[in-house]
Amino acid sequence: MDRLKTSARLMIVSDLDHTMVDHHDSENLSLLRFNALWESNYRHDSLLVFSTGRSPVLYKKLREEKPMLTPDITIMSVGTEITYGNLMVPDDGWVEILNQKWNKSIVIEESKKFPELTLQAETELRPHKVSFYVEKDKAQAVSKALMECFEKHGLDVKIIYSGGMDLDILPQGAGKGQALAYLLKKFKAEGKLPNNTLVCGDSGNDAELFSIPEVYGVMVSNAQEELLKWHAENAKNNPKIIHATERCAAGIIQAIGHFGLGPNTSPRDVMDFLDCKLENVNPGHEVVKFYLFYERWRRAEVENFEPYLASLKAACDPSGVHVEPTGVEHSLCDGIDGMRSIYGDKQGKQFRVWIDRVLPTQIGSNTWLVKLNKWELSGEERNCCKTTVIISSKEAPVAADGFTWMHVHQTWSQEETNLKDNSTIIL
Repeated sequence: MDRLKTSARLMIVSDLDHTMVDHHDSENLSLLRFNALWESNYRHDSLLVFSTGRSPVLYKKLREEKPMLTPDITIMSVGTEITYGNLMVPDDGWVEILNQKWNKSIVIEESKKFPELTLQAETELRPHKVSFYVEKDKAQAVSKALMECFEKHGLDVKIIYSGGMDLDILPQGAGKGQALAYLLKKFKAEGKLPNNTLVCGDSGNDAELFSIPEVYGVMVSNAQEELLKWHAENAKNNPKIIHATERCAAGIIQAIGHFGLGPNTSPRDVMDFLDCKLENVNPGHEVVKFYLFYERWRRAEVENFEPYLASLKAACDPSGVHVEPTGVEHSLCDGIDGMRSIYGDKQGKQFRVWIDRVLPTQIGSNTWLVKLNKWELSGEERNCCKTTVIISSKEAPVAADGFTWMHVHQTWSQEETNLKDNSTIIL
């Protein structure tokens, strides 16, 4: 919350499963497209919020499986847990609100009286969320009977049914919508209400997000019947909510363009490296563009074309140095020359590179220090390098976007996993 000193230009609040993350996209292309768009155009002055029904355990598991970005804020367990930053610091004020008229023990005991309910895994039982599986044709009747039981005990709860099988019991003040409303209230009190907010979802437990006044909303093309029905009954005439024609993260990108919330051309959608430019260039775009080219070069998805390497070398300071994670140093220009030997070495293989947490800081009139995490997936293994880049726009008349790379320093991140093929660490 404190990363931005002023109001966020855009805040995206997105569900994960089947919204930001497409489990039917084995290559994760729509997610990678969004990642490149966000880090190159939005990370420096906007906020990314993940709002998921997953518990912290299952959320972290998903992050291990998919090339996901690090959000600024994470809302988990159907809006009952709010955490901030990479360290996932909990919001204690939200916990105090949810404690009102809530008793988890009574909720579990009363629910045991209904054989139609199957308790979900222990990881999904959270301080303010109790979750069950129930067949679709029995959900409505069971929900009604449960509410009557809880009211007799003086509890103030809500029951949310989503995904055609998940039944979540929460405090009345909880939910994805209430969590977002709480955050917006905090931002307003601090004088940092986002300029625009876009909510994104696919299922019934996302409906509350679309009920928040003044937000834009996108139901991705693969949205489930329960959300579409809610929309038809409650918001069909709201011009700020659309049903995208694209699936998952591609639908989010589509909505950004539809509502005119900012750039919506991902660097991954630009196939010619030399033409990958922005009207308003920025350091974030510069580093995203380079590492995307690096991925395509190794996958042989770009031509082995000498002017490409010449363009990269022209964007490097002749005395610039790259410090590898191993501590070995070499010149930036030598690193670019070394790329010739790895052209196409990942052709036909699973290999992806994505950049996370790109945060540029201006340290001189024309110089930026850019910190980022560079992730590299090769087969089933992946690694992460904490990377610091110093770039300048002062003496770069021939650089593609007007930037000169001055220095690159990389160290292995604690977030990395198994892959440490030092021979292929070029930049």
